[in-house]
Amino acid sequence: MTRVGVLIVGLVWWLAACSAAPPVERPADGPGATLTVALDGRPFQLHLPTSYATGTKLPLVVLLHGYRSDGAEAERYFGFTAEADRRGFLLAVPDGTRNARGQRFWNATSACCDFERSGVDDSGYLQRLIDAVKAAHPVDASRVYLVGHSNGGFMAYRMACEHADSVTAIVSLAGAVDLDAAGCAPSRPVGVLQIHGTADDTIRFDGGTNGGQAYPSAAASVERWRKYDGCTDQAAAASAPLDLDATLPGAETTVTTYQAGCRQGSLVTLWTIKDGGHVPALSATFSASVLDHLLAQSR
Repeated sequence: MTRVGVLIVGLVWWLAACSAAPPVERPADGPGATLTVALDGRPFQLHLPTSYATGTKLPLVVLLHGYRSDGAEAERYFGFTAEADRRGFLLAVPDGTRNARGQRFWNATSACCDFERSGVDDSGYLQRLIDAVKAAHPVDASRVYLVGHSNGGFMAYRMACEHADSVTAIVSLAGAVDLDAAGCAPSRPVGVLQIHGTADDTIRFDGGTNGGQAYPSAAASVERWRKYDGCTDQAAAASAPLDLDATLPGAETTVTTYQAGCRQGSLVTLWTIKDGGHVPALSATFSASVLDHLLAQSR
């Protein structure tokens, strides 16, 4: 090819590049970004919603994975990143530490899931995570929530027990409170939503043992928190059932809510998935229903 030909080809490529629409890129640390935040040698992911603006205080949701899982898998399961963008909340997704078999876990209660008795202080770590997000971003301190599945649900209960000053409300999917009530003395009311399938054969709806240690039933976990929050034993009028499991027919989930007498506007609620298992096939409305419930609560 002659030099003129080379120049012509180059000019054509240059014109094509100039005429193409420039790619839309989000700032690495701006609205819509997912940041990796260093903390105690245990980095976590923090998603900033597309509506993020410095100075505008936003709710914070902390998502806790189950035993042998991790934060990325939990986020794929719940699909909270898209909801964070749609609703405008900060989403923190941490990882538990690894046991000798390389499996991630949270040291939540005697029944779950520090089976090797490492004594790792996950309660302190998660409190420092909340503090770190507050220090770097505009967090609405009256709207800080934890959502956990299985081992993460147990861990959410522990955080409510030990850090009630920081936690507005929690969701436990297939988790349970510690059987030993002496270890839980919340300093203020915390909203609780327990979601549990009646056919769960890993963490049983009616209570059981895990790793040789007992845990209470879903109803007993809710009853404990009803008393902590000062709610009466009179449940609110039954709400319409929910469709939470895509593999079960119809609206299979019954709703039991305790609201009367609850201090500081807290709610204690049980969603019972009839015939639901330990890892429900979440319906298209599951995450929206959970977040509607959570984000309506503030101190």
